[in-house]
Amino acid sequence: MGDPAGIGSAVIRKAIIKLKGLMDFVIIGDKWVFDKVPGPKSQIPNCRFIDLHNVPHKYFEFGKVKAEYGRASVEYLDKAIELIKNKGIDCLVTCPVSKEAISLGGFDKFLGHTEYLAARTNTEYFAMMLLNKKLRFSLVTRHIPLRDVPSELDTGKIYKTVLLTYRSLKELFLIKNPRIAVCGLNPHASDNGLLGEEENKIIKPALMRLGESIKNIDGPLPADVAVLKAAQKKYDCIIAMYHDQALIPLKILGAYTGVNLTLGLGFIRTSPLHGTAFDIAAKFNLANPASLIEAIRLAVICTLNRKKD
Repeated sequence: MGDPAGIGSAVIRKAIIKLKGLMDFVIIGDKWVFDKVPGPKSQIPNCRFIDLHNVPHKYFEFGKVKAEYGRASVEYLDKAIELIKNKGIDCLVTCPVSKEAISLGGFDKFLGHTEYLAARTNTEYFAMMLLNKKLRFSLVTRHIPLRDVPSELDTGKIYKTVLLTYRSLKELFLIKNPRIAVCGLNPHASDNGLLGEEENKIIKPALMRLGESIKNIDGPLPADVAVLKAAQKKYDCIIAMYHDQALIPLKILGAYTGVNLTLGLGFIRTSPLHGTAFDIAAKFNLANPASLIEAIRLAVICTLNRKKD
């Protein structure tokens, strides 16, 4: 359910009504909070609700950042991991959480769902794929300050991200020969070293090594060129060096169909490509479930494709 004070309950309610009959739902959260979202209860399809009863009723208010809501968010996630490990669910879709609330709740090292899930499942290497109906991106670095990106890049990290992406495109999307574009870090992909040294010293060595096993890989390309060609269906995925290199074109070309897919876990996990929306969390009529609907659909498709593979 994500942060109980966020938009999670509203978009879940709308999404499962839209998707009723297509899959079986297990909602993990606080039922008292979930039921505060208005709407005919009869419209909710049959689904199992795991109620952790972990949100204090007194003074509860949507749209507020509180430590107890942050702790509840993590407890929902821990329960989901338990179900995954015990084969109680086939895949996981997470609604948005507040890193601020989670930090207030005592989880100072929580960087996000992706990192938390990887740590709890002992996943050595993983990646974040962000996608919509027009583009796919895998990120080499994720939620770090922009000033730290150059020092966080290394040849091994780029190599592993591309290789994991290549294998995931084959396994989860059933693409036989994935075509991948790798972005440079600097403007114009540095113009062969004139605008920075990361392309020549870090990115190109990774691509040379990858070229031994992957044929359809190009780069380092200027990010604008890579995005344009991918939007023209010349690539199946783009490797972005940092967060906003991917998020800006994704939001421009399909803000309401965006999905976050974690690569490398032993199960499928997706999430909508938006935050807690605290500013409209109590305005239930404004909640747009489109991104969550796409996240649920993608989770089911990828889970079924893994079984085919």
